[in-house]
Amino acid sequence: MHVDQPGPHSSGADQQSKLFRKILTDAIHYWEPRRIAYNVILSLVVIAWIAISWPHFRPIVKFESLVLLAVLAVWANICYCAAYLVDCPMQFSFFRQRWQRWRWGLWTGGMLFAILLANYWIADEIFPYVR
Repeated sequence: MHVDQPGPHSSGADQQSKLFRKILTDAIHYWEPRRIAYNVILSLVVIAWIAISWPHFRPIVKFESLVLLAVLAVWANICYCAAYLVDCPMQFSFFRQRWQRWRWGLWTGGMLFAILLANYWIADEIFPYVR
């Protein structure tokens, strides 16, 4: 990413604003397409739980459960936004170039943590209470 050099009529605040806008745009271009894969993978985790233990989950397949599932999906996407809290400051650092080559590691680690959390939530908080 090329950052324009200050011109005779531009202030430091203008340059900071342009730099922030470029970094935020770069972060959005990187993270938002991957949000689709994140949601698909977490959906597959839920579908696998339901499919594997179908007779057990049959009683809770109703409208109220879909509302709860939608709320949990919103929370999962709010958690996904935590990537921006790491990515944007790293792009402001001296390690920006290296970070851009390795930030897939943050996505992978976050995805594995989300899978772990989804499995825990289903196994410990939902599965035992279904009757």
